[in-house]
Amino acid sequence: MFATVLTWIGTVLGLGVLVATAIGAVALDFDDAFRGRRKKAAPEVPESAPLT
Repeated sequence: MFATVLTWIGTVLGLGVLVATAIGAVALDFDDAFRGRRKKAAPEVPESAPLT
């Protein structure tokens, strides 16, 4: 009985780690996509532009 409970606890914790890893990877992909969109949308300002 005790071994069965530990097995289920280990299974739930293992699945939690797998889900957290997958969510982290998806979050990084979306962050890169949003950064690319912002970079494309922002007008480029030359570095030698005079300050007024």
